[in-house]
Amino acid sequence: MQPNFVREQSEFFEKVIQVNRVSKKTKGGDKRSLSVIVVAGDKKGRVGVGLGKAADVQSAVRKASAYAKKHMINVPLIDNRTIPHTINIKLGAARVLLKPAPPGTGIIAGGAVRVVVEAAGISDIVSKVLGTSNQASNVYATLEALSRLKLIERGKKV
Repeated sequence: MQPNFVREQSEFFEKVIQVNRVSKKTKGGDKRSLSVIVVAGDKKGRVGVGLGKAADVQSAVRKASAYAKKHMINVPLIDNRTIPHTINIKLGAARVLLKPAPPGTGIIAGGAVRVVVEAAGISDIVSKVLGTSNQASNVYATLEALSRLKLIERGKKV
């Protein structure tokens, strides 16, 4: 007789960005493991990024998504669709430019940035990634840019 376990549907959007095989030299030989970067968001203005390392992919993804959910940031949105202002950020080698867009524009962004803004619930944005093609660097730079956004209402910071 099998138990009737129903796997609950997560309220979070999760996407694996990068799976990287890493190895460590030890006295007994090479110790191989996997490093995974996951983006998680509720599509309502909260998003997080997690890095997990384990011997197999499934465990690494579980660790990364748990970290991403625990360390989420709130993104200020205008009309629940776009960001309040333009932001240009440099983090390490990555440079990311995010600009608000009028309704109906959609997400005009490349790879790593697209996943982060989708997870945050942004539906209209224009972005450009400059500097590096390293997806991990671009994800962290995008997250930093979103965390530095300020909601401004008629000349006053809210």
